[in-house]
Amino acid sequence: MEQQELELIAAHVATDPELKALWEEHVMFEKILEKYAAKPALTPSEEMEMKEYKKKKLAGKTKIQELLKKYKRKE
Repeated sequence: MEQQELELIAAHVATDPELKALWEEHVMFEKILEKYAAKPALTPSEEMEMKEYKKKKLAGKTKIQELLKKYKRKE
């Protein structure tokens, strides 16, 4: 995410429960994906799981960006 987006998240995460939940989920998916990336090789089922986590992370990021648009307009 861009620095401006991270700053907006930091500024509004405490007052926006939806943003907070999406951000926490995003961070959790990042940590899970880092664990997969650290492995020298993945089993076929791990590869499928990793793809699903990437899709979920991307969908969440899209929702976060939509929420941030309303905050950008208020600036």
